[in-house]
Amino acid sequence: MRLLGNPILVRAAVVLCCATFAFLLGLIVVRRLRKNLDSEFDTLDEMAPSLDTLPLHVYNTVIQQLKQQKHELQVQSQAEQHRARTSENFSHAVLSNLSCGVLVFGNNGLVKTANPAAKMILGFASTTGMNAEDIFRGAAVHSASAPARGGFLHDAPEAPVRIAEEIRCVLHEDSKRRQVDADYITPSGEKRFLSMTVSRVPAVDGSLLGVACLINDLSELEQIRRQQELQGEISAEMALQLRSSLTTISGFAQQLATNRDPEMAKEIATDIAHEAAQLDRTIGGFLTTKRPLSKAAGISN
Repeated sequence: MRLLGNPILVRAAVVLCCATFAFLLGLIVVRRLRKNLDSEFDTLDEMAPSLDTLPLHVYNTVIQQLKQQKHELQVQSQAEQHRARTSENFSHAVLSNLSCGVLVFGNNGLVKTANPAAKMILGFASTTGMNAEDIFRGAAVHSASAPARGGFLHDAPEAPVRIAEEIRCVLHEDSKRRQVDADYITPSGEKRFLSMTVSRVPAVDGSLLGVACLINDLSELEQIRRQQELQGEISAEMALQLRSSLTTISGFAQQLATNRDPEMAKEIATDIAHEAAQLDRTIGGFLTTKRPLSKAAGISN
């Protein structure tokens, strides 16, 4: 009883009981939390794939993604190839149906592309891989100080300039475009008059892809032009002859008017008739040769 009456001992007993209760309560809580954690871990272990199945699952996912990317790349590649084929077919169709020749030289100076019109004009069955020297074989450009076709002026060079040199200047120098006219002889020996435009072919980034030559066969027009020049010269000469004949006839007429001798008058009349016949033959021949030229000029127009 004395011990129970001691307040210190009573206080110590109460503290010991509280501590014991707290320890037991904590132990119970820890056990319950441990059970809950163990049950959650078991649930996760059941839901999660095993170590044997986890890599296969990952591989299948990666493989499916790679297959999908491969399919998308194939579709994109096929679409680009289709667009490229369409563009190539369109360009080929345009070049094949052009009436003028198109000749494209690469940076190495060799022909990369030539349409059928260029082959026909130049007289080659195939020009691929040939250079300008082999194709034009020293054909010289016309040099003249008078205005050329289209109103452009050609600088008169000191020496004959060849077509191959013009192409080389555009390909390797700063010249962007050249307009040239030249007499050309095909490998079979046919003479042709060509009008060519030599231009640079730039890429998107500004670099040079090659040189394009636009070729027109103006042989018939040039022949008509030369015939017209010759006809002009003949006309000038004809005018002089006509004037001379008229002067002669006028002189004979004056002599005939003042002459009273029948024999002399007859001789003068014969001379007048002879001069008139000569004049008729000259004019008639001139008109005969001029008529086909006029028809040809009318057809070309």
